[in-house]
Amino acid sequence: MSDPELLWRASFVPQVKKYPFKRVPKIAFMFLTRGPLPLSPIWERFLKGHEGLYSIYIHSLPSYRAEFPPTSPFYQRQIPSQVAEWGEMSMCDAERRLLANALLDFSNEWFILLSESCIPLFNFSIIYKYIKKSRYSFVGAFDDPSPYGRGRYNLNMAPEINLSQWRKGSQWFEVDRRLAISIIKDTLYYPKFKNFCRPGCYVDEHYFPTMLTIEASHLVANRSLTWVDWSRGGAHPATFGRGDINEAFMKRITEGHSCLYNNQPSMLCFLFARKFAPNTLEPLLQFVRYE
Repeated sequence: MSDPELLWRASFVPQVKKYPFKRVPKIAFMFLTRGPLPLSPIWERFLKGHEGLYSIYIHSLPSYRAEFPPTSPFYQRQIPSQVAEWGEMSMCDAERRLLANALLDFSNEWFILLSESCIPLFNFSIIYKYIKKSRYSFVGAFDDPSPYGRGRYNLNMAPEINLSQWRKGSQWFEVDRRLAISIIKDTLYYPKFKNFCRPGCYVDEHYFPTMLTIEASHLVANRSLTWVDWSRGGAHPATFGRGDINEAFMKRITEGHSCLYNNQPSMLCFLFARKFAPNTLEPLLQFVRYE
């Protein structure tokens, strides 16, 4: 299917609310990557034994062909893809493409965007329960008054988008089926972002946070589930290498956080983390058990 055909088909919503078949809700893990998934053994360990509770979708460069064995949950999970450039609308197009493909499976209830440098921090049961019981979807969406937030707003976006509605957030989100459909069926805000949010307005940081704040702010937790380290400064978060991985580091990223979960204080805030270089695979396998 072409993108317009795919988005149209995926936007269908059943008029009969009760499913006429046994439906076990699944998490769709959507990987946005240029090519290989070097940390796939981590994910294979994490997913093992939970078949029927998840789906996998991979958006890569069109020229890349993965070679996973038939025994891998990643086997033949690539979707028809196009080139996606950081900061460009093509990145959001790729994310909508992933969502649309995942929406075609009616059992998919929650949709998580990940990169090839992401790892899960806890076992599958903890993550599944956390997402299932949440009243909110996890999308970062905050009002940043700096030149890197409100300073990127373009007056040509009005009246559909006003400055007071302009939001910034992490690209790495988790949304439920209702919000996923809102994202892929949008034709109101998409042209505004495509035409008026260009570098140095980085559309993947603003489009979904702003649109969902306008359309469904009461369903959004205003935070991401994916931990990153911005302490080193720069336009991108820190990348971790083999030498960073030890027990103290793993404890730092899984403990000592505070947030709201279903409007109550919680110490469990992040379920995933990035950015891990390919050479972290071996030490990570020593520290993450997912038991």
